[in-house]
Amino acid sequence: MINFTVEPEFQAKLDWMASFVRDECETMDLLFPGQGIMYDMEHTKARAHLKPLRDQVKAQGLWACHLGPHLGGPGYGQVKLALMNEILGRSSWAPTVFGTAAPDTGNMEILAMFGTEGQKAKYLQPLMDGQICSAFSMTEPQGGSDPTHFTCKATRDGDEWVIEGEKWFISNARYSAFQIVMAVTNPDNPPHARMSMFLVDSDTAGIEIIRNCAVIGEPADEGSHAYIRYNAVRVPLDAMLGEPGGGFKVAQARLGGGRIHHAMRSVGRCQRAIDMMVERAVSRQTRGRKLGDHQFAQGLVADSVIELEQLRLLVLKTAWTIDEIEAGRLPNGAARNLIAMSKVAMAKVLHDVIGRAQQMHGSLGLTSETWLAQFWAGVQALAFADGPTDAHRSQLARSLMKDVVPSPGLFPTDHSPTRLAVAMKRYPEARG
Repeated sequence: MINFTVEPEFQAKLDWMASFVRDECETMDLLFPGQGIMYDMEHTKARAHLKPLRDQVKAQGLWACHLGPHLGGPGYGQVKLALMNEILGRSSWAPTVFGTAAPDTGNMEILAMFGTEGQKAKYLQPLMDGQICSAFSMTEPQGGSDPTHFTCKATRDGDEWVIEGEKWFISNARYSAFQIVMAVTNPDNPPHARMSMFLVDSDTAGIEIIRNCAVIGEPADEGSHAYIRYNAVRVPLDAMLGEPGGGFKVAQARLGGGRIHHAMRSVGRCQRAIDMMVERAVSRQTRGRKLGDHQFAQGLVADSVIELEQLRLLVLKTAWTIDEIEAGRLPNGAARNLIAMSKVAMAKVLHDVIGRAQQMHGSLGLTSETWLAQFWAGVQALAFADGPTDAHRSQLARSLMKDVVPSPGLFPTDHSPTRLAVAMKRYPEARG
């Protein structure tokens, strides 16, 4: 039986989070705007303001809540995480305040799953403590996110690996203490067994950030998505994360969690947009009536609420399924299609709901005087994050069609005349 309820004690934590995010995290959004500031350890004013907020989060037992107990975290489970992330999704700073900011979350997970004790001590612990941030260096300029087209390689030379090649759109590399780099190590293996992962300190000789690319709405000099060239970057043999040729496996373990967590937070963003939309509808007048008295405006609100509730329930069902898998009550892979569905639905609902909220606000929705324009700029980024949406639509369709048996005859199995003929043979007395 599917159940999304939580005990009263945890509901109290959610209530605390809702107030804290509104009063403190959304205030940080105003005081320290800009994506890069959240990861810039040298921004002393932001870091000074951040520390006491993080201390409050830790005192509530809500720090790094995405990690299970076997990975060093509190182990709330995915349903509770969905309810928490819906609240965090309302604020850009909230994930950083709560120790759940990407790409650090995914990097923590794979370090916990695949890292040696030495790697965990050097990289995972300071990452979990919020002392450093990291980058995940996977996508390439010629191959995008398709690992079968990657050319960045790592070649063994004595007791070192030598990394050469280019990576594209590596978020927060300019602020990172280390990078997890995916490189081809076994070129003769099947496509998905050619790559390995490496832990590389960001100050290692040979790492060249060609430029930091800005996205929609960012000043060009504040971009935080790096185009990187690795010029014979040397790392020791023990820098490999996981097994040789196991890079794709590590990446999939990381990206699966990211997809559902992005969907969880998108629910919160959409809810905040709807809150703004309905307030605007009852506050503004046009043609002698409140905006919300016009049917077109009512349609914007109704469509948004319906679509968001559908997404929320899909995300919660996906989260519940993952919890059931981890508890051994459902088989591995039971959530794969649901995760793909959440990824696809998230991109569309986020696009539509925030767009409608902007429409309701008119010119104000295009300005920096509300957060709508900033979140609108991130809509397409989330559509591309953790694999493009269209790839997940294709994967979902293939999965659904994989075991379907073709109809045996000329017409479909649900062909009414054919089924009627069979029924008449079974029940001849029904004739006439």
